[in-house]
Amino acid sequence: MDDGDLATHAKARKLFLDDWEGVNAIVMGGTADGEQEANEYEDKIKALSDDVLPKTEAGLPSFDLSLIGVGDDGHVGSLYPGREEVLVDESGPWVLPVAMKDPPSITLSLPVMKGKKTVIAACGVSDKYPQGKSAGMRRAIAADDETLQSFPAVGLRDCATWVLDKAAASKLGEEYN
Repeated sequence: MDDGDLATHAKARKLFLDDWEGVNAIVMGGTADGEQEANEYEDKIKALSDDVLPKTEAGLPSFDLSLIGVGDDGHVGSLYPGREEVLVDESGPWVLPVAMKDPPSITLSLPVMKGKKTVIAACGVSDKYPQGKSAGMRRAIAADDETLQSFPAVGLRDCATWVLDKAAASKLGEEYN
């Protein structure tokens, strides 16, 4: 299996997108140039009419739904702790290159992830995380001492509906269970 088969859009197409009529999935071009990929992806999003992709009052895209996974280290998309990309604000680029591996990836900026009608942050049990990332979910949802730089998922607190199974929620306080 090559990287193309591992890409999120490839998995989504196989699982459900290919069966939906009218889907216009925007995907990366497949080059190793992260900056070019980010710019081209952003251009494709910006080229969509407001009928297809409305904009927020701030001029950011307003997706019907943003389904965002949260890593045990607090990353969302490819916005990782301790990296400058997580601090991009509404005036910055919509799509960012992330040169943490070769080839680099791209990610939506946090303001674009939050420009939505509904944002769902999801986390559950897997073979890799039998506790469902419970310590991470406590940090993302309830910890008072986290920042965007230390745990980027805190940036979703003001907009996300958190969908956790029992294991993932096990380290949250009683007010969350």
